[in-house]
Amino acid sequence: MPGEFTKIHFRKRKALAAEAKICAGCRTCEIICSLKHEGKVDLERARIWVKANPFIGSFIPQICRHCADAPCLYACPEGAMGLDANHGTVILDEEKCTGCKICLPACPFRVIRFDDRVGKAFKCDLCGGEPECVKWCPVNALGAVDFSGEVPR
Repeated sequence: MPGEFTKIHFRKRKALAAEAKICAGCRTCEIICSLKHEGKVDLERARIWVKANPFIGSFIPQICRHCADAPCLYACPEGAMGLDANHGTVILDEEKCTGCKICLPACPFRVIRFDDRVGKAFKCDLCGGEPECVKWCPVNALGAVDFSGEVPR
């Protein structure tokens, strides 16, 4: 539906932003994320992770951008993906997830993860609009960005 796409695409939303040139590769964001969501340090279950290239000393935070066009939302055949009414973020209801993995390749940034132990996908939920990774990043390489949701004229 063209109207529905416009409504989703131009929604008021909040998203993560990362500056790879600033990232020190400390992985504090991963630790904080796993503590917040899992109650323990489990970097495999963090919703953010840092891709490192030790040969050139670069670190690139891998983040969900809560895309305007939300391809994962449209890909999910079970309706497990939705939009948070307060922040416009793309959220995944792990209870509804059947583990089909269709959302994984639908994500253009490949940041939706899969837990083989429980057979479910998981992704960043922006901590309900106040991302802990942003608060705890010691070098301010992460930020939260607000999009207005206004349709351009």
